[in-house]
Amino acid sequence: MVDTQKLSIAYSSCPNDTFIFNGLAHNLIDTQGLKFIVTLADVETLNQRALNTSYDITKLSFAAFGSVRDKYRLLKVGAALGRGCGPLIIGCAGRKLYSTNKLVIAVPGIGTTAYHLLKLYLIDLEKELGKEIRPQITPMPFEKIMPHVLEGKSDFGVIIHEGRFVYQKMGFDLICDLGKWWEGKTLLPIPLGCIAVKKEIGIELSNKIEKLIKKSIKHARNNPGASYEYVKKNAQELDDDVIDQHIGLYVNEFTEKLGEEGEQAVRVFFSEIVKAGILPESSEELFVSDMK
Repeated sequence: MVDTQKLSIAYSSCPNDTFIFNGLAHNLIDTQGLKFIVTLADVETLNQRALNTSYDITKLSFAAFGSVRDKYRLLKVGAALGRGCGPLIIGCAGRKLYSTNKLVIAVPGIGTTAYHLLKLYLIDLEKELGKEIRPQITPMPFEKIMPHVLEGKSDFGVIIHEGRFVYQKMGFDLICDLGKWWEGKTLLPIPLGCIAVKKEIGIELSNKIEKLIKKSIKHARNNPGASYEYVKKNAQELDDDVIDQHIGLYVNEFTEKLGEEGEQAVRVFFSEIVKAGILPESSEELFVSDMK
């Protein structure tokens, strides 16, 4: 049973999330009588907890949302979606993705969009090469992936978040930009992370929550210094330039309003992973606005 006056909300400690939710979390906007109990966790932990409907409102990977469509609906604000911001496959210099039959690839969780994009990419690569590529997948927290590859425990890694800004300094080669690959395949932006609400919350309250998150995003944009302490405290990568790049990339026009193109990108993404047999077909609605 949902307490409609006191709602649990969970999002990641990544700079884009702490930036946009700072206003909501610290009562810097008028929440219209609603109280929010905030939890921060890495996105794969949130993906797994959503299976048990742990939170009324939660950040999720778009891919993970596919497994909880009977319990949650998507809001059209707060999303991490765009161009030039997709996951990257990285490896040590000179390595090729198909150079051995015993590949080990580290991924930031099997519920992540990054992992699902990797699977879609490998399907296309198999067709191109005319051979099977069946790597061993090793899931782990995203911040551990590059050290894992550097130590030779994995052949390649799929990196997300601020990893894209530092992988070259660590001596890695870019094997594939999965975002660019997706954009070339679909001509659409890449849907990475989303904000979902429990279906039982209902349309009216869900719409109210959506408006409050939009207000929090606007507050963050209008008062960028107000969130600095919160963002810095929770960031995995503490370099100010990296934090600024992260926010600049992942908080964009789609974050405040998904829009027609963003919504189409989400629907095409789910269509592709269903077609590939990664996710079963579902008649459940995607967005709160789809609910009857």
